[in-house]
Amino acid sequence: MKIRIFPAFMIVTSFFSLFISQTVFAKNMYRWIDDKGRIHYSETVLPKDINYRRESLNKAASVKEVVEEAKTKEEQEMEKRLVRLRRDQEKIITRQKVYDNALLNTYHSKADLMMAIKSKMDAFETQNQVVEGNLIRLKQELEAQQKNAAEMDRNAQKVPKKLLDGIKSTQKQIQELHIAINEQKEKQSQIKREDEADIARFLFLTQSLTEKRKGTSIPSIKEANELGLFYCENDRQCNKAWEIARTFVEYYSTTPPDVYNDKLIMNRPPATDTDISLSLSKIPLTDDESQLFLDVHCRESSLGKDLCVSQKVKDIRATFIPYVNDALSRTAQ
Repeated sequence: MKIRIFPAFMIVTSFFSLFISQTVFAKNMYRWIDDKGRIHYSETVLPKDINYRRESLNKAASVKEVVEEAKTKEEQEMEKRLVRLRRDQEKIITRQKVYDNALLNTYHSKADLMMAIKSKMDAFETQNQVVEGNLIRLKQELEAQQKNAAEMDRNAQKVPKKLLDGIKSTQKQIQELHIAINEQKEKQSQIKREDEADIARFLFLTQSLTEKRKGTSIPSIKEANELGLFYCENDRQCNKAWEIARTFVEYYSTTPPDVYNDKLIMNRPPATDTDISLSLSKIPLTDDESQLFLDVHCRESSLGKDLCVSQKVKDIRATFIPYVNDALSRTAQ
């Protein structure tokens, strides 16, 4: 029989590995990395190492529990604040879900929705025709009154006060009708924009309805380390900042827009592990003050969670407020 001779270093290495495996994992052990990058194994954690992120290992050397790194008082306060902000944002999102349900319960198809919109627009057109007809009638009446007054003036006759008052009254009615027409046009344009948003929202909801019935829903807002919070000085500034923030959300989100109204801007949920979806909510502080809260959504997966706590996401949050302030300062010039 041929005898194989193993090198001494292989014997020592094997013996050392066996010793480590039997010693380190004979009981439940802790593993952590210190500030210098050194890996530590121990059955106990000394007070000087208690703040490090550590893993609890079972006998098979598998991680059974993780204790995250201790957070400072400032970080703990920020987390509490973030919880409150997200609670307020959830209320806005809940109202949006109520609106979504109403949309789905009211219309059974895109054709139903389009028919309802057409009926609404037809009603506007009918009202517009009535107002335009009244305007034409008043203009003709004013022309007749002014012609009558001019003729009396040419004949050196005194124009009756009743006729002069009638001319002023007709002119005032014409002016009020012009204001009413402009307001009606603005209202019609606003409703048209809302209808277009309803169509896009309805199509998205109906397309994803099958998945939602299987249990797929919009992911909850993921945890993050920093706040994206912009304080508004007044309503005028807040409205400008809202439009600026909309551009920011659309630029940094890798998913398409989903919801846009005066309280919530939200892109569609992440579809892949590399997707980033932003949302922005307008949260009132007082009757006169509001704040804009930016949050980041990643996919509900291990890689998605890693992405949401990555430097890339931190940079997006850190960029938000300077971006809004810079754009506001340019518009003020």
